[in-house]
Amino acid sequence: MMLPALIGRSAQASRVSPRPVAPPTAFTSTGGLSGLPHFAPKAKRVLCLFQSGGMSHIDLFDQKPALYDFSGKELPPSVKGTQRVTGMTSGQSQFLVVPPIAGGKLCGKSGLWISDLMPHLQTVADELCIIKSLNTEAINHDPAITFMNTGNQQPGYASMGSWASYGLGSENENLPAFIVMVSQGSGKNPGQPIFSRLWGNGFLPASYQGVGLRPGSNPVLYLENPDGVCREERREMLDDLAQLNTMRAEETGDPATLARIKAYEMAFRMQVSVPELADTSDESAETLESYGADVRTPGSYAANCLQARRLLERGTRFVQLFHRGWDQHVAINRQLPNQCHDVDQATAAVIKDLKARGMLDDTLVVFATEFGRTAYSQGGVGDPSSGRDHHGRCFTVWLAGGGVKGGMEYGSTDDFCYNITANPVHLRDFHATILHCLGIDHQRLTFPFRGLDAKLTGVEKARVVTELLA
Repeated sequence: MMLPALIGRSAQASRVSPRPVAPPTAFTSTGGLSGLPHFAPKAKRVLCLFQSGGMSHIDLFDQKPALYDFSGKELPPSVKGTQRVTGMTSGQSQFLVVPPIAGGKLCGKSGLWISDLMPHLQTVADELCIIKSLNTEAINHDPAITFMNTGNQQPGYASMGSWASYGLGSENENLPAFIVMVSQGSGKNPGQPIFSRLWGNGFLPASYQGVGLRPGSNPVLYLENPDGVCREERREMLDDLAQLNTMRAEETGDPATLARIKAYEMAFRMQVSVPELADTSDESAETLESYGADVRTPGSYAANCLQARRLLERGTRFVQLFHRGWDQHVAINRQLPNQCHDVDQATAAVIKDLKARGMLDDTLVVFATEFGRTAYSQGGVGDPSSGRDHHGRCFTVWLAGGGVKGGMEYGSTDDFCYNITANPVHLRDFHATILHCLGIDHQRLTFPFRGLDAKLTGVEKARVVTELLA
């Protein structure tokens, strides 16, 4: 009974004209911490293309002639060692080597080897900075995916995009600083589950969590006004609600209340910016064609890549695409080519598109996965149902664009892509390097949590891989 009276008194005491809303293309730097970036950044924004399920580095990026020489033979015990393997293959009586399922070639002026399963990616080889020595302790999907996205194998920690938006804020007050889209591939279907906590804020204020976009013309739920409520009336309601929430926040000191005010305000501004974003009718036929036929299918990887570019050019700080279906334990000869076909053309297209628009130099593109796959077969060699198991001891990811050298490889593995032989890059080093490209010292971007100054790279040692930097 008190709420109507409070609203009435508040409205009479401090009625103001509805606040104007900037057009969706107006760039206004908002939020972020004082003193950040710590130094001049090479990248203003990040596009993270996360390949969920464990992409096979052996088949796609890490060429080893010995894999052909040892085809069908036991993986040497000196290579396999005593390291932990998953329960899916630990009971096998044999660990027989399987070479890549397709050929490849040396690409571009740099001569990077890329599988023929990705012919479009081969055309942008000179933009890629391929890391062949990434490693992680996690060997099962959920802890490994969580580790890659939050810096910790346990749930409850802040995601990469949340850290970026917390530290640097947004370049467009009409769109969230961190936006996420999910697609399902045609490899393993359904793929590994993707949980919203992977783009969650963890212990950071709630306003820094990622915002998920759904496919289609209504990408954000509950964004439209109820029937009978016009935009001016919504503005007046939010003004009154903000006053009540501000009073509550002053009484309780609850940061969630302030986050709620920000969420309401962002939703109001997104009523204008999101429909404009989702309408791709202003894209040229040539651009649409470059992303492939699937670009016209809402929710596809190709469609999401195009939306990602549109978000980045509108000032979104961190855009992340999750593409499911890379978990090739079985039928790898059928599933992996299908999965590569999903992503190959659109991935190359978004790199070329960003470059054509003058945005690649200050956009860091991250193409990552949670771990690689084993050199030995899961199941019988030559069996159509066979595949590869998880392998976190070494695997391949790549970067492109803002702040990194193009056309280079870093790190190396043994003749079986099984152990690192030079220049290891731990997952924490990877995170430190991404933040560095954004002008952030990973040791100085912290937040108090459970008695620690928590950070994306955790409490263990991490280094910026300066050898990758342009």
